[in-house]
Amino acid sequence: MSNPVIRPRRLRTTPALRRLASEIRVHPAELVLPMFVREGSAAMPIQSMPGVVQHSVDSARRAVVAAAEAGIGGVMLFGVPEVRDATGTGATDPNGILNVATRALVEEIGDTLVVQTDLCLDEFTDHGHCGVLAEDGRVDNDATLLRYSEMALAQASAGSALLGLSGMMDGQVAAVRSTLDAAGFEDTAVLAYSAKYASAYYGPFREAVASTLVGNRRTYQLDPANRREGVREAQIDIDEGADIVMVKPAGSYLDVLAEVAAMSSVPVWAYQVSGEYAMIEAAAAQGWIDRRRAVEESVLSIRRAGADAVLTYWAVELATWLNEERA
Repeated sequence: MSNPVIRPRRLRTTPALRRLASEIRVHPAELVLPMFVREGSAAMPIQSMPGVVQHSVDSARRAVVAAAEAGIGGVMLFGVPEVRDATGTGATDPNGILNVATRALVEEIGDTLVVQTDLCLDEFTDHGHCGVLAEDGRVDNDATLLRYSEMALAQASAGSALLGLSGMMDGQVAAVRSTLDAAGFEDTAVLAYSAKYASAYYGPFREAVASTLVGNRRTYQLDPANRREGVREAQIDIDEGADIVMVKPAGSYLDVLAEVAAMSSVPVWAYQVSGEYAMIEAAAAQGWIDRRRAVEESVLSIRRAGADAVLTYWAVELATWLNEERA
């Protein structure tokens, strides 16, 4: 039996060789931390997401300083109001929690990292849907676009540098972009949650935002069976002027992410959602997996599939590990 001529294992023989031959690396600047900010003076732990909290404005200020010191790229803010109504008026109130928190964090950190805001009504409506309801209970797409445009102005006025359009309404990018431009906010960027699937992995997020959802979101979020539709949605958002497009969730949709990355002319991000976080944390708590290795591998796989940046609840912790490795 002849010896093999081609030996790929040569490049795996030492840590130094493996590091030199590595195809994909994760950098802290490619990580974005989702943050929940509630009304009230105290942070509240989220039971289904160990280590994650609903921040008060004061604790969010401290957290964003720590995030900047770790060198991550940005934070994505979600508001958790005490009072909700049918049209989500708290979303456009300058004194609403999301807009107050945005101003506070921009004041605290400036442009050291990118302060971003979730632009969706679900956290602010008493029915928990991402839009305004018609009389028959359906989500009214075009009436919702008017509310999104109003939200865009409120968030841009509060200092948000990037608006994360996560509601999955048809035409939302075009509506928000034209509204921003007409009001003089040409430099405010738009992130389109283009391929956002109706996923089971959002469960812990419902607790994180104290969701009041009645029913489901399958009439506007994508069917998990549909790959081509996700790519099509991304192309539509690019054509409407999105600066960045997103695939959400990340881990179960790496095929969609890879296809979107292959066709996109703008940066492509992915959101490692609450259920992905909770599963790894739960398995690690039982001693079934190596927590750090699982976290690192999960984020690396999202980058390998084509994401230019990753929203992950481990952003600061992972960045700290990466910084220690480089030190």
